[in-house]
Amino acid sequence: MSKKSLFKLDRRSIRIRLVTAFIVTSVIPILLINIISYYNTSRLVQQNVERMTRANLEQTKVSLDVWLDSYEDILFQVYTDDYIVELVDKINAGEDLANNRKLLRKTLRGLFYTKDYVKSISVITESGELAFYDQLTASTTSTSWMDSIAMSQEELYAGISRDNATHIFPAGDKVVFGTNSCYLFHIGHRIIDYRNVKKQCGVVMVSIDEALLEEICSASTEKGLNFIIDEEGTVISCAHSEAVGESIYHEDADSREKEDAWRRLASGTGLLGNGELSIYSVHDEKTGWEIIRATNQEELVQGLHQQQKLLVSITLLSLLAILVIMVSQVTRMTGSIKGVVETMRKAGKGDLTVRVMPDDTRPTEIEIIAEEFNSAMEKLKQSVEKQKNAEIAALEAQINPHFIYNTLDTINWMAIDKDEYEISGMIATLAGILRYGISDSNGVVQIREEVDWLKQYVFLQQTKLKNAFECQINAQPELLGLPIHKLLLQPFVENAILHGFEGVERKYRLLVDMARDGDFVRIRIEDNGCGIPGEIAEEINEGIFRKTDDRNHIGMENAITRIRMYYGNQARVRVESQSGVGTTVEVRIPIS
Repeated sequence: MSKKSLFKLDRRSIRIRLVTAFIVTSVIPILLINIISYYNTSRLVQQNVERMTRANLEQTKVSLDVWLDSYEDILFQVYTDDYIVELVDKINAGEDLANNRKLLRKTLRGLFYTKDYVKSISVITESGELAFYDQLTASTTSTSWMDSIAMSQEELYAGISRDNATHIFPAGDKVVFGTNSCYLFHIGHRIIDYRNVKKQCGVVMVSIDEALLEEICSASTEKGLNFIIDEEGTVISCAHSEAVGESIYHEDADSREKEDAWRRLASGTGLLGNGELSIYSVHDEKTGWEIIRATNQEELVQGLHQQQKLLVSITLLSLLAILVIMVSQVTRMTGSIKGVVETMRKAGKGDLTVRVMPDDTRPTEIEIIAEEFNSAMEKLKQSVEKQKNAEIAALEAQINPHFIYNTLDTINWMAIDKDEYEISGMIATLAGILRYGISDSNGVVQIREEVDWLKQYVFLQQTKLKNAFECQINAQPELLGLPIHKLLLQPFVENAILHGFEGVERKYRLLVDMARDGDFVRIRIEDNGCGIPGEIAEEINEGIFRKTDDRNHIGMENAITRIRMYYGNQARVRVESQSGVGTTVEVRIPIS
């Protein structure tokens, strides 16, 4: 695969990675937030609907109890009225039955119109006589409701007269008289003679139109329907239903069975459509009835779906806009990268004059890369020029080493012929020094070889300076076989001899000591020369070298640079000096 193809692949890879990162960091979180928001909104809406529905049911329960209490007032007026008690007693005694029933009926009629929805008020005496006023039949012999319930007159009397509680009876069959029809529910109580409360006189029944309960339950709509079921599962009230008075589940049904029956009843009215129904209920402790509300949530669900669609549309448009911006920025950035890489490729082919042109539209990070590349290219160009100059100088100064050795050997024999043995020794030492230095100058030797060479070098310096200084070179025997780079210490020794002893009147001393320090070789080059200023020593320790033509100073800089180049951060060079006292250079190199 060509470099160009690789570059395009990398560029696409960067784009894919950036777009993938965008999707992971932007698209997915936005979608999750929207999903969570939708479901949270749905939950809150559902909770609000449920809260309002239950508040509606509680209000309905309160209204039901208030209304029933008001109708119990009529009942109370009947079963506690002394005149009615007197008439009932006469009827029970068989006195003038026709006239007393007539008087009782007239009294009941006087109470009839005190409340709406009352359709009949009936009194059943202990003797079994029935006296009533019935709005539906206007009859004096038969009531409109007696045949519609599933209990006989005797059963009614026995059920009501057994205690002093108010009894509520659900509607039975629909009562139909001519064009009038309705469902009636009934409340009854035992007639009480407060002169003898234990005496059984009779019972009174007030029959009430079930439309009252429908009104209490509020008007039925397509959104919701309220209805009432008693403890035995009998339908007390339900608008638009023929099931009033019927039992829709048995008394021992569990909550799931009850809820299913309520849902079927609500669906059967046809008011709530075919959507899913939600069922809520509240229990009325006064009557023992369950007040149920069935609601059609289709409109709510549709509203939530519309909100969801709107949310999804807004999200998609936002993501599309973000994606367009993202792709535009990625394209711009990869285009900038391409320009920089193309320039780098030209430099890689050898053109060191190329530079990345400044571009204000380029991203800051890529502009920094371009500037650093330009700076590196400028330094490389300068380095190459220096290298070329050095190579030219080396070629100009290059002399065949064998010519040097042969010339020194000739001079050596000439010195021997003249009995100049001291000169001969110096020439032989110099030849050895040159041979050691010229041959693989960056090579690695054993420490003993470096020590021997250093002794020869010091010997020449002592001869040159007419033994103006003393030198002692010590190396622990176990170190002599360890490796070390050639000519590593010579610049420090030379600096001490040629510069350190300048202007010093005392006896010059130079000490080179090599010892093992853990996994390092510690080398100390110590002199009692003139020393160097403390601030310069600290600058050298920090790697700062002042620009100077002093070759000794340059030699130390090169030596420290070589040590760090050979041994990296493991090596350490420390210079300690005091003006007029002397200088100590400590070199630590790792043991290979």
